[in-house]
Amino acid sequence: MIVVVQRVSRACVRVDGRPVGSIGKGLLALAAVEEGDTEAQADWCARKVAEARIFADAADKMNLSVRDIEGSVLAVSQFTLAGDLRKGTRPSFSHAARPEIAQPLFEHFAEAIGRLGVHVEKGIFQAMMEVELVNDGPVTIILRRSPGQTGEEVA
Repeated sequence: MIVVVQRVSRACVRVDGRPVGSIGKGLLALAAVEEGDTEAQADWCARKVAEARIFADAADKMNLSVRDIEGSVLAVSQFTLAGDLRKGTRPSFSHAARPEIAQPLFEHFAEAIGRLGVHVEKGIFQAMMEVELVNDGPVTIILRRSPGQTGEEVA
């Protein structure tokens, strides 16, 4: 699983011009499910999103999580994160999970963030979406949980 996490002042996702998810201060989490990913990997990524200390404390140090600041997460499925441009100029998406596998794992990921005490909004799986955000910092972190990884060996 690949998740690009952006610290935002606000973010919104629209489908057909209408908002389907919107947050104020918090995190935009763009997520791609890859072949072989499991619920355990989605849980690991969800915990990292909820607990990543990337918000400033009173001393202006990145010490607080989205949960600490009572922020929200906007989770958006983005299979193109699994694109591979190592060969040629057209991306290969052969590592992206098929939709019937990716959708339940993406939903599990978003629900797991919610179970960790963070308000979650979502885009619509497989829809053509417009994502609007104001990146705060900018702060952008890439999480990658490879299919062979389980447990906490890559904490």
